[in-house]
Amino acid sequence: MKKLLLLCLTAGIIIFAHTSVNAQNYENAIGVRIGPYNGVNFKTFLHSNKALDLNLAFRNHNDYKRVFFTALYEVHNPISGAPGLLWYYGGGGSIGSLRYNHEDGDVFLSADGVLGLDYKISGAPLDLAIDWRPRLELTPDTNFGTNDVGVAIRLTF
Repeated sequence: MKKLLLLCLTAGIIIFAHTSVNAQNYENAIGVRIGPYNGVNFKTFLHSNKALDLNLAFRNHNDYKRVFFTALYEVHNPISGAPGLLWYYGGGGSIGSLRYNHEDGDVFLSADGVLGLDYKISGAPLDLAIDWRPRLELTPDTNFGTNDVGVAIRLTF
């Protein structure tokens, strides 16, 4: 039974790794991401369906201020029957600064996931995306955050 499971798992990985999908409709995009953390967003495709998504985000709350940089590796897949619309998933991490009012700042570090939809408007240099980014915060406190849903508006080039 273990050999059969290992064989199926290996075959699935090989098929998945060799699947070539031409998912993108643009090469680079820059804009803003609006959500619980607002900031500058840049996405660049490394291969036909694999992208690097970079964010510099800010949050100023009553009790704290947070600034952090996030890098995500994403895999994009087309949705049949919906030209220009892709779904994507991936993971990465964040590093930054967290400062509570009247206290010294701390280093913020997290492991992040992403699941979203990306829509390139045909005939216009505009890309819209909505995604969910669960985050395992490692420092200064350990926490699992699931409330990061954001919308990105980007110019493509």
